[in-house]
Amino acid sequence: MGEFLEKVVGFLWGVPLIFTILFAGVYFTVATKFFQFVHLPHILKSTFGNIFKKQEKDNKAKGILSSFEAISTAIGGSVGVGNIGGVATAIAVGGPGAVFWMWLCALVGMIIKTVEVTLAVHYRNTDENGDPYGGPTYYMEKGLGEEKNFKLWMIPAVIFGFGIFGTFFFTLQNYTISEAVGSTFGIGMIPASIGLTLVTYYIIYGGIKHIGQMASKIVPFMVLFFVLSGLYIIFTNLGEAVHAFSLIFSGAFGGTAAVGGFTGAAVAQVIQMGVARSVYSNEAGWGTSPMVHSTAKVDHPVKQGIWGAFEVFVDTIIVCSITALTIIISGVWSSGLSGAELTLAAFEAGIGETGRYIITISVVLFGVTTTTGWYIYYEILLRHLFKNKGTKFKRKFLTFFTWFYPIPGLSMVIYAVSVGMPGQAVWYFADITSAIPTFVNVVVILLLSKRFLALLKDYKARYMGIGEIDPDIVLFYEEKKTTPKDTKVV
Repeated sequence: MGEFLEKVVGFLWGVPLIFTILFAGVYFTVATKFFQFVHLPHILKSTFGNIFKKQEKDNKAKGILSSFEAISTAIGGSVGVGNIGGVATAIAVGGPGAVFWMWLCALVGMIIKTVEVTLAVHYRNTDENGDPYGGPTYYMEKGLGEEKNFKLWMIPAVIFGFGIFGTFFFTLQNYTISEAVGSTFGIGMIPASIGLTLVTYYIIYGGIKHIGQMASKIVPFMVLFFVLSGLYIIFTNLGEAVHAFSLIFSGAFGGTAAVGGFTGAAVAQVIQMGVARSVYSNEAGWGTSPMVHSTAKVDHPVKQGIWGAFEVFVDTIIVCSITALTIIISGVWSSGLSGAELTLAAFEAGIGETGRYIITISVVLFGVTTTTGWYIYYEILLRHLFKNKGTKFKRKFLTFFTWFYPIPGLSMVIYAVSVGMPGQAVWYFADITSAIPTFVNVVVILLLSKRFLALLKDYKARYMGIGEIDPDIVLFYEEKKTTPKDTKVV
């Protein structure tokens, strides 16, 4: 079973998809004149610099969540067990060199996430209650279908939706949390899974608004808690940190020989694991978090797009890097362990038994915010699917979905415990369900690149003093319907 899944993942995450992701990242980087690098201070000032400022109410801006609630939910959805179990698996399979490719993918992923979030906000729909929803399927319908007159836009939209809902049935969050809690406290994976299921019900029952409010309270604390713990281990082992960077850069281009419980990895495997784990962790190109960003109260699509770049920066450049360095510095990366167990062992080696409790708490927090954040993605896809159905039908179906939502995660834990499914097999399922929508989404945003570049040009003129403002630009697609025929629309 494991060998079969490995071959499937190798095919899906082969040269075509890796090339497509890196090509899109390089293309948008060059087309925007290296925006995520040149204007990184502006990105950080406009995002992190505003977190602690009192948010001003904008009655003109439509939205369900504030920009901070949206980014908290998105970071909560992306800074999940992929940062703990995923990074560990990348190193366990691809060696330390996989970390380099995670970094590279994240740097170009910052602009990819900016593009997809911007397009999601630009093409979003407003429902009968005045609430906006958007995402890849929306810009496929409007950008490809209506603007480019591509009659078959439904095909990529269905493939994308199928891939996203694959993660609904093969979810990693409940499994990884139950694995960490069970091994740390000795209470068994199934009881831990039931506890997570109850917490999930509490958070999602209040809907998107309640999820956003909870995320804005949990996410800042959980990120800071994990980062400070990891930095403590790194700074108390600075000598080993130099060696860790050496292993990362040498392994990135030369592969890693077998050592200890590590079976060795060729360069192709190193690249594959690094890119796959990066996408699964920060979701750049996956098309997921743009759905929650689309609900933000914002008066310019690129304003929220910049929060997308910040999301990738926090997720991979900060959190994933700390996880990776801790694992390599501890020396347990070659022990043969993988997933959350490897990270648990690394923190335990760094700061004793306390480290195991730190990671367990982090896994729980990361997993809860990811599980509840992803509920929003599924709901938005379902709202788009049933957009022509009556309000009463949608309300009943979404209520049913809310009650059913945590069941697959619980079922996977029960099945894994019953048949003894190894953790690596679960991660293979994750790779399969993430590859399909990522490929579709990245191709689509490349086709819609002209729209994004026009919006970015306008943003730079309005808020950065670069260039001239085009008074006729339409910032939100819905406004196009009310624009006079002789008005210029870009």
